[in-house]
Amino acid sequence: MSARRLGLPRRAVSQILLTQLAIAAGVVVLATGLFLAPLGAQLDDQAMRRALAIAQSAAADPAIAAGLLDSEASADSPVQASAERIRRATGAEYVVVLDLDGIRRSHPSPDRIGLPVSTDPGDALAGREVMEIDEGTLGRSARGKVPLLAADGEIVGAVSVGIAYDSVRDRLLGAVPGLLAYAGGALAAGALAAYLLSRRIHRQTRDLAFSDIAGLLAEREAMLHSIREGVIALAPDGRVRLVNDEAARLLGLAPDSPGAFAGRPLDDVLTAGRTADVLSGRVTGRDLLTVQGPRVLVANRMPTADGGAVATLRDRTELEHLSRELDSTRGLIDALRAQDHEHANRLHTLLGLLELGLHEEAVEFVTEVVGVHRTTAEQVTEKVHDPLLAALLVGKATVAAERGIPLRLAAATLLPDRLADPGGLVTIVGNLVDNALDAAAGGAAPWVEVELRAEGRTAVLRVRDSGPGIPAGRREEIFTEGWSTKQPRAHRERGLGLALVRRLAERQGGSARAGEAADGGAEFSVVLPEALR
Repeated sequence: MSARRLGLPRRAVSQILLTQLAIAAGVVVLATGLFLAPLGAQLDDQAMRRALAIAQSAAADPAIAAGLLDSEASADSPVQASAERIRRATGAEYVVVLDLDGIRRSHPSPDRIGLPVSTDPGDALAGREVMEIDEGTLGRSARGKVPLLAADGEIVGAVSVGIAYDSVRDRLLGAVPGLLAYAGGALAAGALAAYLLSRRIHRQTRDLAFSDIAGLLAEREAMLHSIREGVIALAPDGRVRLVNDEAARLLGLAPDSPGAFAGRPLDDVLTAGRTADVLSGRVTGRDLLTVQGPRVLVANRMPTADGGAVATLRDRTELEHLSRELDSTRGLIDALRAQDHEHANRLHTLLGLLELGLHEEAVEFVTEVVGVHRTTAEQVTEKVHDPLLAALLVGKATVAAERGIPLRLAAATLLPDRLADPGGLVTIVGNLVDNALDAAAGGAAPWVEVELRAEGRTAVLRVRDSGPGIPAGRREEIFTEGWSTKQPRAHRERGLGLALVRRLAERQGGSARAGEAADGGAEFSVVLPEALR
């Protein structure tokens, strides 16, 4: 049955407050009852022990035993006088001295002296001490009875002392107001604590009902395991809290049991490497690239308020095909733009040779032009096996030839077709070659050299030029975004190329730096670990 049908408040904070108040009130009532239940028995025991102590003190008075033996039962006997003195001094209800026959020798009411006692004195006359709650001629009382001994140790009677039971009840009732005050204070403190706690829960739950919270949790689970982005939640101590289905797939974990990794350290779930370093926070940054098996992943890590973190993973390999097409199109457009005037001049030359009837010369001219382009393409594809990167270098060579700058590959160049992120390397190479061509342009004998080689899974790139070089004091400054010595183009900003090169290299765990080439000019070196599959 729902809380609404029971008439209870629907908000979670109100339900929690009422529950806490009910618990606090129940605890206070239970504690009060548990305290009062034994209190009456304790007061009875105390009253009986007090009566017994008074009786023991009276029996220890030798004058009472001597008076019992030497005098008759009367209102003015020394036994009555001693008993009344003790009664008034102790506040007892009565102090009764009786002989071996059970006849009263003292009593608060003198007319009862000489009469038998109303209760059996057998145990006391037999030498045993007695404590009890009993009903007598003076009403209900707490009693203590002890034997009365003569000087020679023989029992000559007994002493019975009673304390009115009303005084015991008064003490019990007198303790109740104080106890209720303490109970009320405890209840008020509990209610205040419950209110403060409910206010805190109110802020944290944003005034949601329990059903709403349960629904949000169900929606969270469904969303996390259905989105096409990997999510990993980590505790402050580095243990895994959550791995959704997509993250398990991207990381190569068991896809049908992502919950099996909860509570385990991240380093136990993943093998040592850049992926584990990025997810654990040992490597920081935004949009960090990492290679996990056959996949190139983009990872971002966001700390949480409790000291943990949530990391997201995106599959970069699924965008690789689109990146290849886009970069190929850009390279083709640049090459076509660079060859526009050159083709026009060559067509005019060919047309003139044909109009003059110089057919053999026309054939030789066409063969020479085609051979130059074929030779350049063959030289590039022999050393650079990745088609995207090879196409870029062929296009850049055409652009460089149009500007009168030879673009050559270093003898050590050899790069297999195993790049994990060809698009990123194309961006790096394209920016560095463009900068090198700009730097070499206008020189007496300009040239640009590109070196690309693989060292295990690491890709090493060097671009050298014959330009004026870079002063040693400014080799770090040139990587700052917005820094440039060139006039900005009309359609784009300057000072972004080298900043982008360094950013892409660092995202892949690599580095980019500037130095001086052996023949003068500038040399840019980029190292990309785990760039090859």
